[in-house]
Amino acid sequence: MTKIAYLYVLDTMADWEPGFLIAELNTGRAFKKDTEKYTVKTVSITKEPVITMGGVKIIPDLSIDELTTDNADLLILPGGDTWLEDIHDPLIEKVKEFLNADILVAAICGATIGLARAGLLNNRLHTSNDLEFLKSVCPAYTGEEFYRLEDAALGDKLITASGIAPVEFARKVLKELDVFSPETLEAWYKLYTTHDSQYFYALMKSLDE
Repeated sequence: MTKIAYLYVLDTMADWEPGFLIAELNTGRAFKKDTEKYTVKTVSITKEPVITMGGVKIIPDLSIDELTTDNADLLILPGGDTWLEDIHDPLIEKVKEFLNADILVAAICGATIGLARAGLLNNRLHTSNDLEFLKSVCPAYTGEEFYRLEDAALGDKLITASGIAPVEFARKVLKELDVFSPETLEAWYKLYTTHDSQYFYALMKSLDE
């Protein structure tokens, strides 16, 4: 059986932010042996094409009305320039459904602002791009005591991350999903953060163990 990771896509989506994560989930190339595979499916408000920040046109696999928790294992929310707009309200309602069903939601950069705007960060550990900015643009946000000065944070089935931390974002999600061995995850993370080739060999070695 293949698990499904849903990627929310939107106009102005920050292409690079979910890139490390979806590549590993979709290929499963570093998964532990006998770990169930994932497929990545895109979802948007409608099935109309969206244009990312990098100019890439994406035709969503399904509309927000077709998204259910029945066959979902993860919902990924990337950043973009429109998270303070009402257009994402239907998505926010789906996020609530996912969280209530104990299905992992992972939000990075502008998506954390959308969640704060909806009051979803008021009672969960979280992070974002900057606390003061979050407070200034989201009147409904009262979760300062739950804010963490970290690249990525986990609180109550919700992972949040700064927009400048896509690798840390991916690491946090991969760890929570438990698809990499600890040795693989450590080598993978160090390879992308130190750029030292020794960690490539450590990564390959971990896959043989």
